[in-house]
Amino acid sequence: MSALTAERPIVAGRRAAASAPPAWLRERGMGASILVAAISSAFGVVLISTTDYIAAFLRADPYVGDSDTLAFVLSFLTVLLVGVAVYVAAIVTANTFATVIAGRTRRIALLRLIGASARGQRAEVARQGLIVGALGAMLGLVGGTAIAAIGLGAADAAWGLSVPGFALVQPVLLVPAVIVALTTWAAAWAGSRRVLAVTPLQALGGAVEASREQITARTGRNVGAAVLLVAGAALLAAGVAIGLVIPLGVIVAFVGGILSFTGLALGATLVMPPVLRLVGRLFGRTATARLAAENALRYPERSSRMAIGVVMGVTLVTMFAVAIESVKVLLTRAGGGSLPVELASVLDSFSAIMMGLVAVSAVIAGVGLVNLLTIGVVQRRRELGLLRALGVSNAQVRRMVLLEAAHVTIAALGTGLVLGIAYGWAGAQSLLGSVRVDPDQMTSMTLVWPAVPPGPLVAVVAATTVLTLVAAVVPTRLATRVAPVEALAE
Repeated sequence: MSALTAERPIVAGRRAAASAPPAWLRERGMGASILVAAISSAFGVVLISTTDYIAAFLRADPYVGDSDTLAFVLSFLTVLLVGVAVYVAAIVTANTFATVIAGRTRRIALLRLIGASARGQRAEVARQGLIVGALGAMLGLVGGTAIAAIGLGAADAAWGLSVPGFALVQPVLLVPAVIVALTTWAAAWAGSRRVLAVTPLQALGGAVEASREQITARTGRNVGAAVLLVAGAALLAAGVAIGLVIPLGVIVAFVGGILSFTGLALGATLVMPPVLRLVGRLFGRTATARLAAENALRYPERSSRMAIGVVMGVTLVTMFAVAIESVKVLLTRAGGGSLPVELASVLDSFSAIMMGLVAVSAVIAGVGLVNLLTIGVVQRRRELGLLRALGVSNAQVRRMVLLEAAHVTIAALGTGLVLGIAYGWAGAQSLLGSVRVDPDQMTSMTLVWPAVPPGPLVAVVAATTVLTLVAAVVPTRLATRVAPVEALAE
């Protein structure tokens, strides 16, 4: 064999290595982070395209074309819904990178041992987040534009519309993509703060999650979460009070809701464990059930990261459902016990559209749960291998992982329902508290009772059940593939 012939496989191997994606991009969690960024970006593109299409259609109408109020409402809803989706995606991405960093503890510690700095390692993680965000944002931009083109084309064909002055491809569509990319980068930076605490001695261990004692000792983060929670609750109360005079109280309440939920997300490691402990008692006292409950409580940081995403999704859907139903009930009271058929149809259609749009954020949260549960199982190979070595069967391991997923989702479902009803009522009260319902009442102040629609809540419970089963599929397969000898040797 000639030297030239011998070199060909080497050259081919080098080319394949150069064209292959970097190793960190193939880690578990990165693909899901790209998917989360893509969904958020596509959602923003579709919303902007749709609202621009509606605005162009309305401008062509001789009766409502000059309505600045309608244009403002459309723009406000677009910004609100895209903002909510990006907010959820940012928290899911930050939690994903925090979990990935916990699994990289040994490798980071080895790099620290040979001279790498913690800040340099964190900057590297932030660069990875920017790449992930940019990839997802570009995929979402292309996919969202294609979806908008197909959907709006179908609308034109179905209703015989011809909207002048509307362009599908326009520079403004880059805005959600850029925001998603930058948000993912910032979320990766926030989620990688753990790198600063990794010491070279941890090179001897595996994945490291903070214990209960370490979480309690984080005074700075815990105090910050408490301040945001209290400030948000105060603004919510102020928004409700202002809403008794003018409808602009809803803006104050909205800011209060964002701040209070951000505080809840930051302090999830303190808020969720008591709820998880309460739910754990529902699973019985069998060995498998006790193991599943203890796994959720032993490392509250990991379980709280999984739970908070589902809490966000359930809270959002429940909040909008309760707010819209409360508005409908109040208008029914104002109409003497019944609504005109046209108005009722408009409200029902609006409610269905809003539920569908908000459900995108819930899907993002669901992707986060599946991703974090899978990463958690991969990072616990030694623990699962030890259980197998002690005689725990494959069926028991599968049941344990399924119960862990159910444990987290049930706790998140209960928390999200309570928060959603509270936020939904606060929104309806702050918006309609100054509306006079009864002409005979002395003041215009009105108490809006929270109305809980059964349909959406049943759908939320059913979706959470399906999510639990789906989230456990891949982790249970991975858990039972662990060979005890190989896992213990890691």
